[in-house]
Amino acid sequence: MSTAQWVFIAILALLNVIAFFTMGIDKRKAIKQKYRISEKFLLFQALLLGGFGSYVGMTTFRHKTKHKKFTIFVPIFMILNVVAIYFIFTKLK
Repeated sequence: MSTAQWVFIAILALLNVIAFFTMGIDKRKAIKQKYRISEKFLLFQALLLGGFGSYVGMTTFRHKTKHKKFTIFVPIFMILNVVAIYFIFTKLK
């Protein structure tokens, strides 16, 4: 693998870890009735190659699992993430 691909993997891992913890932080804020992270931002993170982290965060923290917007779009964004990753690793060598 090239250096660029390793850098991409590191960035991808970081984005997913951030998306995971953002779900947890928002859940904690919801419990404590504090200022929340916007749904648009949470969905944007899922779209921005953080789909897996967002999904795992949703299921781990049981957060946003009753919102149709999240139960539909986060899995779609995960699929789009896989397609983008596949394209990056196979077509852009």
